Amino acid sequence: MRELEAHLAQNSSQAALVDPTGEARPIPEEIFRILDQVTNALAAGKGITVVPQGMTMTTQQAADFLGVSRPTLVRLLESGAIPFEQPGRHRRVRLHDLLDYQQSFSAQRREALRDLARANLDATEKTGSPSQIQRLSEMPGE
Repeated sequence: MRELEAHLAQNSSQAALVDPTGEARPIPEEIFRILDQVTNALAAGKGITVVPQGMTMTTQQAADFLGVSRPTLVRLLESGAIPFEQPGRHRRVRLHDLLDYQQSFSAQRREALRDLARANLDATEKTGSPSQIQRLSEMPGE
């Protein structure tokens, strides 16, 4: 069994970081996966931010991150939409919770747009297209 482990250790391929001079440094598989995700996101035109796990923000920083006013963020916190900690007088919001809220809000917005599109399609099927409705309104009355 030890011989097999030694053989696998010697012959297994490992990801490496290669610098401009061609020197390769082995990197753990987890780091390779992260770098792969980063390069794919950048190739897709998405932005990347590297922050420590468990990072917390002030309410102003959190509001800026979400693109809302600080009073709006405070209303979201007080309503329970976004969890927060209040170790002293000031609220602190975890980045992880902001990202969860952002994803949830985006999903709700997409669903609302789908519902609106379905309602528009239903109305069009019942009443006709806008051009048909306009033609009917322009016809002389009886």
